[in-house]
Parts: sequence; structure tokens; C-alpha cells
Amino acid sequence: MSSESIGPVELLSTEESLILLESEQLGRLALSVHNLPEIFPVNYIVTDGKIVFRTAEGTKLLALTINAQVAFEVDSFTKGEAWSVVVKGTARAIESQQEIWEANKLPLTPWIPTLKYVFVEISLTEVTGRRFDIGPEPDRD
Repeated sequence: MSSESIGPVELLSTEESLILLESEQLGRLALSVHNLPEIFPVNYIVTDGKIVFRTAEGTKLLALTINAQVAFEVDSFTKGEAWSVVVKGTARAIESQQEIWEANKLPLTPWIPTLKYVFVEISLTEVTGRRFDIGPEPDRD
């Protein structure tokens, strides 16, 4: 499927959206904590068509074990354009020793000086993207 433009907004194909997703390292994980929406910034990598990030014990990990359905958003902008990719999927903590060994080989380290022993993998169920032309608002009159 190719892109489709609607005025200054271009709907991106799944393939284009995945390329943009893979081009970044920082995204936002959206999930439910105590029946309220929460958003957590995480650094991540895309491997084998899945998003992988590291975390420590705490709110984020607990929420993922209660409700594995998550959204993940990545965006970027320049002076002339911006884009946004939103992923919906299912998250799980990587628990098998073999998978942990494989995940430890990934070029994925915490950006802040904390220990994050748990790898989380998001299997993608839906990927959407948009590109936006940035410019002044049209006249309202």
C-alpha cells in the first residue's frame, strides 16, 4: 500500500511507517495504570518486527503484566515537515533464558544511569503513520 495525501497530511503505508519507527530510538509507551492512561518515555530498538526496550521493576512492568495491550508512539519533526507513527500491540516481559541471552546481544542500553534487567517485547498488531507539512495556518476568513 502506498501513501495517500489529504491536504497537508499524508497517510503513510505500513512499510513506510515501519521504516520511520526503525529510524528512531526514543518513543512513548502508552498503557493503563489503575484504569488511568499513562505514558512512559523509553529508548527502544526494533528487531525481528518487534519493539524491544528495557525496564526495571515498578509501575510500568506491573501494569504490563495486568494489561498487555499497549500503544507506542514515535515522532520527529524538522522545520518543514513532521511525522508520527503509532503502534498498537501486545507487550510481554521476556522470561526464557535463551530469549534473555539474545536480547542482551542487542545494542540497547539505558540512557539514564539505572539498572534495567527486564527486557520487554511488543508484538505489533497495528501500525499507522502520518507525515505533516508544517506551515502557517490558512486564513480563517
